[in-house]
Amino acid sequence: MTKQSHSLALNPLQLCPQLDSKLITQALQKQEQPPAFIGQDRARTALEFAIGMDMPGYNLYVMGEPALGRFTLVQEILQQAASEKATPDEWCYLSNFDDERVPNTLRLLPGEGRLLVKKLEALIDELLDTFPAAFDNPGYQRKKKAIHRAFDQRYELAIERVEKKALEKQVVLYEENGAVSFSPIIDGKPLDDQEFSKLTEEQRQYFYGLVSELETILNEQLLELPQWKRELSENLRTLRKETIEQAIKPMLKQLEHHYSAELGVLKYLRDMRSHLVQAVLELLPDESDGEKTEEPASREIFIEEFVPNVLVHYETMSGAPIIFEANPSYGNLFGRVEYNSASGSLFTNYRMIRPGALHKANGGYLILDADRLLSQPAVWDALKLALKAGEVVIDTLSEHAVTNSTIITPKAIPLNVKVVLLGSRDLYYLVQDFDDEFNELFRVLADFENYLPFSSQTVSDMTLQIQLQMREMHFEQLSECGLKQLLLFSFRQAEHQRKLSARFADVLELVREACYFARQQQATELTAVHVKQALAGKQYRTGRISEGFLEDIQEGQILIDTDGLAVGKINGLTVLEIGDTAFGTPARISATVFAGSSGVVDIEREVELGKAIHSKGVLLLTGYLGAKYAREFPLTLSANIAMEQSYGHIDGDSASLAEVCALVSAITDIPIKQSLAVTGSINQHGQVQAIGGVNEKIEGYFRLCQSRGLTGEQGVVIPASNQLNLVLQDDVVAAVAAGQFHIYIVRNVDEALELLLGESAGERNSRGQYPKKSINGKALARLADIAELVNGGAEE
Repeated sequence: MTKQSHSLALNPLQLCPQLDSKLITQALQKQEQPPAFIGQDRARTALEFAIGMDMPGYNLYVMGEPALGRFTLVQEILQQAASEKATPDEWCYLSNFDDERVPNTLRLLPGEGRLLVKKLEALIDELLDTFPAAFDNPGYQRKKKAIHRAFDQRYELAIERVEKKALEKQVVLYEENGAVSFSPIIDGKPLDDQEFSKLTEEQRQYFYGLVSELETILNEQLLELPQWKRELSENLRTLRKETIEQAIKPMLKQLEHHYSAELGVLKYLRDMRSHLVQAVLELLPDESDGEKTEEPASREIFIEEFVPNVLVHYETMSGAPIIFEANPSYGNLFGRVEYNSASGSLFTNYRMIRPGALHKANGGYLILDADRLLSQPAVWDALKLALKAGEVVIDTLSEHAVTNSTIITPKAIPLNVKVVLLGSRDLYYLVQDFDDEFNELFRVLADFENYLPFSSQTVSDMTLQIQLQMREMHFEQLSECGLKQLLLFSFRQAEHQRKLSARFADVLELVREACYFARQQQATELTAVHVKQALAGKQYRTGRISEGFLEDIQEGQILIDTDGLAVGKINGLTVLEIGDTAFGTPARISATVFAGSSGVVDIEREVELGKAIHSKGVLLLTGYLGAKYAREFPLTLSANIAMEQSYGHIDGDSASLAEVCALVSAITDIPIKQSLAVTGSINQHGQVQAIGGVNEKIEGYFRLCQSRGLTGEQGVVIPASNQLNLVLQDDVVAAVAAGQFHIYIVRNVDEALELLLGESAGERNSRGQYPKKSINGKALARLADIAELVNGGAEE
């Protein structure tokens, strides 16, 4: 190992966060009520501002990735704000007696809706008890008989006149079942049909004439009979109506007195009076009218006609409502009108209007998932319209406009709601670009951080939450090593030595799984052993693919060397993300250089396997080579770079450092140490830049070396700026401490070349030249030779 490599190697203390035992002990000794939420001060401030701004347009977009606790914090703050607000009024739909297709609305104080429904149902029950029994009243029966008697007298008087005329002409009048007939009298005796047939033809014709004359007289006398019957029906109907009005009046008077201060209810009761009388008149006939309507059916009809449809009841609630609508479809958000079928036709009424989330959240707060909402453009447009207009409308025409259905159009209800959208960062900026109304309606942004600051307060809050979760799992004791291991997991999630992950839900999930293993071992204390068992268990459950890659390398199906030297070949490091798992695996990168002028060719790009960022990294190599070596001659070469045995799409520029080292090795014919793997991106000036997934990449190569046997020469080269991101597993740290594995940091390409090629890179002197035996000197000389060869041949 050279002096240079010693200076670039990291010691074990630099490979993961160093936790102060005193901080851990203090966190475990705290006995407080755990906070509902940890950190996110920026988002909390935005939430409190949006809720405090009780003005139109100050709705809220909560931006952040899932599992950051967005919903928990939003609920915590909304519950506090809602408890201080007044309970909103209730809204009802009522029958519109002028136009049943447009139900009316009614505003009531909280809790009054159910009370009004009960009172009107009691009124209906009282009506059913009163009628038709009220028609048995002696006064009603007397008046009814008087009306019938007046009709009978007029009828009998007319019949009497006809009968008198008939007797004068020796004809007797018969009346049977309302039918009138005539029979001649001979010798003081009426003739029957048999006797009448024995008369002479002349006598029969005589009597036919008399009967015809009498029938004419009868018709004249009974000419007004239909009018008499109409008058009879009208008089009976008027009597019944007056009787019903007299019976209903005190019932309604009592209700009107109770709601004397509620003008809306009072108006409805007064509008209802005449229609209620009419309904009783039609549905509850007196006993003499034949069949009666069944009482249960009658009650249902009265309820459907007169009892209000209260959309939301608030009598059991104090404060403003908080509604989370997980599936914001049009019906779930704005409500719907249900339909029943009868005889092949659809029918509905105001009682079949069902509330949506906007009705339930009116006067309070509505939480929606932005991704699901914005995937339905019609619903999003309708929500914007509702927020701008300040009213919620149930649109039934577009859904049920069919020929054999009843269409109702409920009146709009005033809307006062604060909408909270939970969505991703990308979606927020996308909607801002494409929807001009978005900023007008959602003026406040609550941006959730992906990280929590590493401080004593954060550790203390996390410890309290962990202990609360353990108590729910019936575990009381948490050891210092157990807490330390859980914190290291959070550091690992954040990929930072000074920041914790804001995805605290992942930590609680690990706590639950660790409690399972502790319970299996009948332990009374949760320790680091149980946490590691939980992590290993998850790795085993999801590690089939990563183990498959390792087996392929061990069997030689994927060519990776972990010792020896080779020209133009280097071990790069990649990260594969499949589902919720990510693991690192090495990949061989090879480069070839020969005389020509085609430049640096990225084979991955040529076959369309390399995506944009990877192709950009390769193109930067040309800029680096030109700036580094070809200041006095044109950069002329042909080189091919490829990631071997790669059959899928490749993206990211983290292989550009390995590619330039392989290219320089191919140019200079200096072999590369195959015991080292490289990751990092570069710029055109040769500076090494940070990359992602550094922990998985290091551990992926370490697992391969470990399976083949650690030699003490193996290691990984990473960008110096990634040192802060190191949170490596214990076995990797132990191998570094034992000198069996090494992790080097580099700041530029020259440092990486010296590590990999084992020679001095060389610095440019005052004349702009590199030492001839240095790596850079050999590279410059070879490139100059290729340029002269190619360009000289072209001139000849």
